[in-house]
Amino acid sequence: MPTPARLAAPFRPTLLALCCSLSFAAHAATVQDANNSQDSNTLELGATSISAPAITANALPPVYAGGQVARGGQLGVLGNQDIMDVPFSMSSYTEKLIRDQQAETVGDVLLNDSSVRQASGYANQAQVFVIRGLPLNGDDISYNGLYGILPRQIMSTDALERVEVFKGPNAFINGVTPTGSGIGGGVNLQPKRADDVPLRRFSTDISSDGRVGEHLDIGQRFGEDNRFGARVNLSQREGDTGIDDENQRSKLFAIGLDYRGDALRLSGDFVYQKQRVNGGRNSVFLNTATEVPKVPSADTNYAPQWGATDIEDTFGMLRGEYDLNDNWTAYLAAGAKHTKENGRYSSVTLTDNLGNANVTGSRIAHQEDNTSAMAGLNGKFQTGPVSHKLNFGLTGIWTQARNAYDFDLTKHRSNIYNPSDIPEPKPGGFKGGDLGDPGITAKTFVRSAAVSDTLGFMDDRLLITAGVRRQEMVVQGYAYGTGTRTANYDASITTPVYGIVFKPWDHISLYANRIEGLAKGPTSPVSAGGVKVTNGNQTYAPARSKQLEAGIKVDMGTYGATLGVYRIEQPSDGYSLINAAGTSATYIREGKQINKGVELNIFGEPLDGLRLLGGVTVMDTELKDTQNGTNDGNRAIGVPTFQLNAGVDWDVPGLQGVTLNGRMLRTGGQYADAANNLSLPTWNRFDVGARYNFKVAQRDVTLGATVENVANKKYWESALGGYLSQGEPRVAKLSATIDF
Repeated sequence: MPTPARLAAPFRPTLLALCCSLSFAAHAATVQDANNSQDSNTLELGATSISAPAITANALPPVYAGGQVARGGQLGVLGNQDIMDVPFSMSSYTEKLIRDQQAETVGDVLLNDSSVRQASGYANQAQVFVIRGLPLNGDDISYNGLYGILPRQIMSTDALERVEVFKGPNAFINGVTPTGSGIGGGVNLQPKRADDVPLRRFSTDISSDGRVGEHLDIGQRFGEDNRFGARVNLSQREGDTGIDDENQRSKLFAIGLDYRGDALRLSGDFVYQKQRVNGGRNSVFLNTATEVPKVPSADTNYAPQWGATDIEDTFGMLRGEYDLNDNWTAYLAAGAKHTKENGRYSSVTLTDNLGNANVTGSRIAHQEDNTSAMAGLNGKFQTGPVSHKLNFGLTGIWTQARNAYDFDLTKHRSNIYNPSDIPEPKPGGFKGGDLGDPGITAKTFVRSAAVSDTLGFMDDRLLITAGVRRQEMVVQGYAYGTGTRTANYDASITTPVYGIVFKPWDHISLYANRIEGLAKGPTSPVSAGGVKVTNGNQTYAPARSKQLEAGIKVDMGTYGATLGVYRIEQPSDGYSLINAAGTSATYIREGKQINKGVELNIFGEPLDGLRLLGGVTVMDTELKDTQNGTNDGNRAIGVPTFQLNAGVDWDVPGLQGVTLNGRMLRTGGQYADAANNLSLPTWNRFDVGARYNFKVAQRDVTLGATVENVANKKYWESALGGYLSQGEPRVAKLSATIDF
């Protein structure tokens, strides 16, 4: 563990960096005030004269009291919706929350949701989100409603305005996800847009281990009635993390352009993101272990130092909306992504109950080119006393993946409590494809058409939604190296949706839904636990899931709450069964998994200056129709018994501009194997923080401090996939932000 001297040393450059940045920005603001005060006032007065009737109908749902969440979000073909008007459960986290919590990635934001937990990717640095007990991969997060164009492992928040979470299967809402995850729920990211008030914001931050970051955010509107807008975000972070011998470097450039006319609205986004992780700690495979090992120290890194990940993503999209008249709007969007990933990964596989393990390495080359498009029509009309909100939508996703691998055959001995200094293995093991020029291994084409109608009765106090989406999936698999086609299926499936909302009073909504999920079948891995999978790279048929949900939503103006009960049934996730000799594995997909749960969420500002954000999810899970009935009735792997979040943000009375905040995460036990012999205990994590807002030369300045995992708690965070993901150690962050 780090010595006190090691912990203390980085704070000296931390304070120096913060003070220098703050002084420079304050000086620049003072000079600008002195030389351009008349221009600044002119811009400010111009903003106050703008009226925005043209954008009201299609703008993002407004921010809720307290500023941490929004009143609703984008629901695919249904468009932007208020949470009280839809028969679904959702949350939408704002850019203010992201800044206040110093949330660097989408995963940091989703820690605020009691329905969501996280796990590590399969021996890599990917963030996997577990919603209602079921995984969502980064590949399957949508961007302004469009699938298939976001980075597949880590996504920065520096250019995001909202992080929206839809809970439950959503095959009708958004269509099939590119890789087949997201049955328990989906995430949509909204890009930043220029506001009427010009923005010039610079932020700098540093962590207790010396990781330094800078972020520049510039927004401006131009032209008559501020019709044209531009928002530019530049950021970078680099340095050691709280984990021993782990180093991260990230860069982001994002530009968002938009035009808002009386009837026509256009937007375009271009983003370049590059991530580098050296010595990244990854997951631990249990193999034949007969018990879950004790957790190593929170900052222990049992991955070899030669491990590294390079991920480079370039993506963008264009979107247009046109009001045909006061009641009908047509929209069209298209986007594309190019991903280039080179990984020098490692696998840590336990060999006994004492923490001894075999460490193997791999080289993975991955390239991906995706194109995505959607179009639709939203309208409303009246038939006698019944109102209608009609929606038509078309979507299409084209993906092409190129992959190659080289798995090391040598197994090096180590221990997760006292890791060995393992030399980097030489290439030339179990290979597939050319690492320098990976060949095509998968092609996917998904297209769908959707239609829905929401009928309103009794002055829209009773809303009934019915819809259907017809989806066609063409999935082709190709052998590594040779390019021989190994799988090809073309399936068309119809997924319906039914929902009802009843508002007995203005502040109460009762809701229920039946909705389905649809996912392309998985592709079996070529390696598991450091051994070859005998049926690797096999593509499976699509899987349909079903959900029933009912609940109540309360909106008291300044605070609100939702309570829901759900049942999700889906085919079980596949897993790799390693033989007794530990020399090979077989990928198995069998049976079905049923998750049942109760969710309670609270949000808002019940008292002036006191903001609450939290909830609790209690889950029961069961396996059925397993092979030979062996595991029938058991709990599914990686589904906690409960998840509790409690967050508070408090403006301290009598101390102008001072805010304190805290958050508790508590997660119940979960099993790491289908036989339910290996279990993870309940874990807790506490985060605290403070902000101080003041002015320098009439410019807003914010100083922030956050400590994550205050107690430096060591815990296994997740057993999703049958392998262990360890929680992050204690990390302290300081930040300074100035609007200049």
